[in-house]
Amino acid sequence: MKRVFTGNSNVFLFATVQEASINSYRNERGLVLSPVKECCKNSTMLPTTSPHSNGALGSRDAARHTAGAKRYKYLRRLLHFRQMDFEFAMWQMLYLFTSPQRVYRNFHYRKQTKDQWARDDPAFLVLLSIWLCVSTIGFGLVLEMGVLETLKLLLWVVFVDCIGVGLLISTLMWVISNKYLLKQPSRNFDVEWGYAFDVHLNAFYPLLVILHFLQLFFINHLVVINSDWFVGYFVGNTLWLIAIGYYLYITFLGYNALPFLKNTVVLLYPFALLGLIYVLSVSLGWNFTKGLCWFYKARVQ
Repeated sequence: MKRVFTGNSNVFLFATVQEASINSYRNERGLVLSPVKECCKNSTMLPTTSPHSNGALGSRDAARHTAGAKRYKYLRRLLHFRQMDFEFAMWQMLYLFTSPQRVYRNFHYRKQTKDQWARDDPAFLVLLSIWLCVSTIGFGLVLEMGVLETLKLLLWVVFVDCIGVGLLISTLMWVISNKYLLKQPSRNFDVEWGYAFDVHLNAFYPLLVILHFLQLFFINHLVVINSDWFVGYFVGNTLWLIAIGYYLYITFLGYNALPFLKNTVVLLYPFALLGLIYVLSVSLGWNFTKGLCWFYKARVQ
């Protein structure tokens, strides 16, 4: 061993000639990793691409981003309530009324962090289902339905009005947006079907609250909108105008938030038809709420 003293202090350092020679031998033989390789060896690596893959993800990483894998993850979380963020879902429901742009801003964050536009947390769907059940039971009470009739109405509203119509509208918008609204048709930029369904759920929630909850207080009380009285069908049709207007506007915001779509303003064109129908309904005495009540009663008989 070689002893080295520093100044007048009693501190001394020991350096082994044997260790230095061994390190030199290992470096010559390539047995020692470079600092960068050593760091990478001891750390968790992110998914990288092969130098011959032209930037494409490896098979294992690509499998994690397939539609089937995302769908499986979403459905699996339906069975684990503790993994759902209900507080955040309630926050979204509140802002769908006051500032829906902030809700879609969060979809941008999800794309940046999780590489998908659609929700990966079913908490919003669960809360929406609870709203459907509560409001439908309220409808059954207001329309003086029995227990069996209310149960039939609940099944109809959940599986037909929400899920069935939702699947139809989502699929239609998914096809239209990918076929006609893409700036540059490409496999790398397309509208996810799950995102189209999320947009429908976002737009459906305010409509549900207005027509299935707020409207209950007016059907047989206050202005009695379930009648042929002018004030009644004026208030009732106005609620329909606001509810459908919310649906159209939030749907427009959902597709307008995607940077690779063009001409999304066409989704606002139905507002002209909506306004025309509203004016005609008030002028001719059409009562949409009365028709809805009749339709629900006819469905459960």
